[in-house]
Amino acid sequence: MTDDAPEFEIPCRPDRVYPSDGGVEYEGGTTFRLSPDSELSDDELGALVERVLEDDRYTYGDWFELPKPVYLVHDEVHSTAFRVVVRYGTVEFHVLPETAPEALRGLYTRICDADESAWRVECETTHPE
Repeated sequence: MTDDAPEFEIPCRPDRVYPSDGGVEYEGGTTFRLSPDSELSDDELGALVERVLEDDRYTYGDWFELPKPVYLVHDEVHSTAFRVVVRYGTVEFHVLPETAPEALRGLYTRICDADESAWRVECETTHPE
C-alpha cells in the first residue's frame, strides 16, 4: 500500500431507513469520487474495477437493473461492504453504515496499482434530514 494513499476517513455514515412499503433506503452518508488524470471512458473504468475485484479478497455483484453498473462489494479481509459505481468518468465508493475505511483504502490502492494514471480523490458528505 502506498504511503500517500488517502486515509478514507468517513465523516458521515448513512442511516438505514426501512420504508413502510418495504425495502431499505439510506439517508445521508459519504461518497468518495476517484478520478483518473487520464481520460478513461466509463466502459474502460468499469473493466478496470472488475479486473481489480476479481482478486480473491473480494466478493461482488451487480444485481441492480440500472443503466450503469452498481457493485455491492464485500471485502473479505476487513469483513465489510460498500457500493462501487462507475459513471461520468469517475469511480465512486459509497459508504454503508459499517464500511471500514481500510477496505476503501485497499481497493483504491489496487485500482492505482492496476492503472498507470494518477488518481485524485474527492469526498462528498450529505447529512440526514
